[in-house]
Amino acid sequence: MTADLQKGRMRLQTCLLGLLALFVPGKCSYSPEPDQQRTLPPGWVSLGRVDSEEELSLTFALRQQNVERLSELVRAVSDPGSPRYGKYLTLEDVAELVRPSPLTFRTVQKWLLAAGARNCHSVTTQDFLTCWLSVRQAELLLPGAEFHRYVGGPAEIHVIRSPRPYQLPKALAPHVDFVGGLHRFPPTSSLRQRPEPEVSGTVGLHLGVTPSVIRQRYNLTAQDVGSGTTNNSQACAQFLEQYFHDSDLAEFMRLFGGNFAHQASVARVVGQQGRGRAGIEASLDVEYLMSAGANISTWVYSSPGRHESQEPFLQWLLLLSNESALPHVHTVSYGDDEDSLSSAYIQRVNTELMKAAARGLTLLFASGDSGAGCWSVSGRHQFRPSFPASSPYVTTVGGTSFQNPFRVTNEIVDYISGGGFSNVFPRPSYQEEAVAQFLSSSPHLPPSSYFNASGRAYPDVAALSDGYWVVSNSVPIPWVSGTSASTPVFGGVLSLINEHRILSGRPPLGFLNPRLYQQRGAGLFDVTHGCHESCLNEEVQGQGFCSGPGWDPVTGWGTPNFPALLKTLINP
Repeated sequence: MTADLQKGRMRLQTCLLGLLALFVPGKCSYSPEPDQQRTLPPGWVSLGRVDSEEELSLTFALRQQNVERLSELVRAVSDPGSPRYGKYLTLEDVAELVRPSPLTFRTVQKWLLAAGARNCHSVTTQDFLTCWLSVRQAELLLPGAEFHRYVGGPAEIHVIRSPRPYQLPKALAPHVDFVGGLHRFPPTSSLRQRPEPEVSGTVGLHLGVTPSVIRQRYNLTAQDVGSGTTNNSQACAQFLEQYFHDSDLAEFMRLFGGNFAHQASVARVVGQQGRGRAGIEASLDVEYLMSAGANISTWVYSSPGRHESQEPFLQWLLLLSNESALPHVHTVSYGDDEDSLSSAYIQRVNTELMKAAARGLTLLFASGDSGAGCWSVSGRHQFRPSFPASSPYVTTVGGTSFQNPFRVTNEIVDYISGGGFSNVFPRPSYQEEAVAQFLSSSPHLPPSSYFNASGRAYPDVAALSDGYWVVSNSVPIPWVSGTSASTPVFGGVLSLINEHRILSGRPPLGFLNPRLYQQRGAGLFDVTHGCHESCLNEEVQGQGFCSGPGWDPVTGWGTPNFPALLKTLINP
């Protein structure tokens, strides 16, 4: 028997075993998940096909119910004008609302068991199933998939992915949104170390951004720290095969944390902390979340992907759907180009972020470090939005620099600050007025063909992103820059505001955007000077959007002025 004939017979057996018992007899047609990522990201190399008996961990996203109702509840609990404001859903409430229908759950389970899947685990909301299969079983289950091992990224990590799109049996298509562990490659960090600016004379100058510089600029006094008496907590999440070291955090606080009360160690690590060298990004996240949100219990989600076939960001979303008690504020320095993700994946992840908002979690995502971005579509340049920064259910943080890099002065745009307009998500109602005002009044708008003016616009806020000191692998490193720095700083400030709210008997802030836009940036320093980068062509000459009075798609509403922001957000 030829190999092709044998493979055809095995595929037919899978079709018969897995489907005839479940669906219309004799039907074994397939439909693909739309727009699956098929291009290999730069820096990744295939090492060839994976052995057919090697084990894979795949995650099946089951179709949810009542997503529109969930969206309505997010609006109700996040809008200060609503009688339901602050009355967040529990994880059990969310599960009751969105869990797949019994038919969906049974259908997918039977399909997987017939294919030989084992050790299947669900989550509290029952909308994900993670199972183990051999490569042979997975390729029969998902026709078209062909698993290869790849190596890439700065850490030379290994992943297993399929360069070809998969198909689902047509009878399964109404029950499965996507299958995780096939296409999406780990993103690489865009954090960069910039050359030290030239300066003459040093009187009254600082030599880079440290916690004391942050606290001075954003008007945080030595008393603006956590009380240590509440159940307040905050978290950062890491997906880049990067780890922090406790010894680096201790050294950082010894060098830079002497003038404010702080916690000496992370309260809880969720996931696996690798034993390798510390990563600058991981060190930065922890050190600045814990020095801006000083003396507040801090968790670190370390999700490197415990197996080559797992997707770290997806693993983090599963953790959120499986834990009833979570930190109130989460900061995440992660993003992918919108166009690199399938529509099924991006819509489903957006629903996961919606679930978090319904539970009163404040999710802050870095806006990215490529300005407006740039890519070519049918020979025409366009700006390139990033996701999850473009999700309407997260608060996205852009970046700024000091006008004088050595003085604590007014802030201007950091040219790398990510921002723009989504090509996937329409503009949410909460930002309608602010964005319309920007589009009608900005004197420096790029050509309309470069962006989707009706899309969700981001970022929402900003903070300093240029010139940070970080301790990593016991070495103080200067001039580290990126929105990976501004995001934990803004998150720490919001944690301090949550501290005051909790002490006065109020719920935590939850999803901030509806309130933020209603209050038109009150409590924030408006950043009105500078533009970010974009396409290097004759038409726009490297310039994207420019900041101006009020909201703009470069720095949002601006950067935190803690006393004023606390006054704005403490009531109700």
